[in-house]
Amino acid sequence: MNFRISSYFYGILILNQLHPMLRSFILICCFVLFAPNGMSQEKPLRVAVAGLTHTHVHWILGREDIGDIEIVGIAEPNRELAQRYADQYGYSMDMVFDSLEEMIFATKPEAVTAFGTIYGHLEVVQTCAPLGIHVMVEKPLAVSLDHAQQMAALAEEHDIHLLTNYETTWYPTNHMAKRFLNHGKIGRLRKIIVRDGHKGPVKIGVNKEFLDWLQDPKENGGGAITDFGCYGANLTTWLMSGIKPNTVTAITQQLQPKNNPKVDDEATILLTYDDAQAIIQASWNWPIGRKDMELYGLTGALYADNRNELRLRIAEGYDGYHEEKFTLEERPAPYNDPFALLAAVVNNKIRLRPYGLSSLENNLVVMEILDSARESARTGRTITLKE
Repeated sequence: MNFRISSYFYGILILNQLHPMLRSFILICCFVLFAPNGMSQEKPLRVAVAGLTHTHVHWILGREDIGDIEIVGIAEPNRELAQRYADQYGYSMDMVFDSLEEMIFATKPEAVTAFGTIYGHLEVVQTCAPLGIHVMVEKPLAVSLDHAQQMAALAEEHDIHLLTNYETTWYPTNHMAKRFLNHGKIGRLRKIIVRDGHKGPVKIGVNKEFLDWLQDPKENGGGAITDFGCYGANLTTWLMSGIKPNTVTAITQQLQPKNNPKVDDEATILLTYDDAQAIIQASWNWPIGRKDMELYGLTGALYADNRNELRLRIAEGYDGYHEEKFTLEERPAPYNDPFALLAAVVNNKIRLRPYGLSSLENNLVVMEILDSARESARTGRTITLKE
């Protein structure tokens, strides 16, 4: 102790003999180097996980710890499932609770990420919103427009953020395509084609806990039309700056009745606008998994072939074109990851743009499109959206 005291005063004596500017520089460096953690960096956002039955939960459980979020609790009544993931990711079963309410009371999260059934999203918001807890759900926002509107009303009443996460939100190609479009690279937009899907949940080996509700028309809201149709509705609404389509027409089929006995597995949705058209192809029958998009303007076309590869074609003559190919790097944080974005939004570092891909405004339109698409497929009629 005496050595520490004498060293302290000796240091002060030396500092007082230095030039004021040098003395200030040394003091600032010492503050930065030796300040407590709470002062030197922002505390991670306290995040809880509601449900483990949506296999997209691997995204957050397997995420590298970069200090922006901390998983403080998990609500999952299926103890066997929770233990299986605990063995895989190394979390303690002490942080797993049987109910969302119990978990919130014990861990006091600032935000909750929903990884259960789509039908269950409403209940998550009903529980979290009155407590001022922000929510991020996996796509789509809700099982129906009615559920979505109830969720939006709760979010507004209790002033919480309510975000929806899509894998394609983080694709650099989609954002570069929109940038090119906004800068007039292909002229006025006339047609959007979005294709999403895979071989089907049974064929790709989805685990039972996910499969049980993914193929349930109540819990998921449909089959491929919901699971993959939402991507195209989300991207199209974003590209159209929030404008609703004038009409929605959809056709669904069940091409794998043995594998998907209760729901559709093939869906095509056609959206019309005043001066453009969108075609959304959602399928559990693609031979190769895909998430790609094509944009056609008056003078050229854009092909977002996957997450990182983009092509720009400028028309030349009748059927000629000049093509440029781009291989894009990942977007900078927090625009490269759903949970980084969630932390940034909750901490008021960024504000979501109206009708942005994760925004509530966009995803309410998505739900109106999906509800209309299901009604169109059921009745065989084109649905006109009300203003």
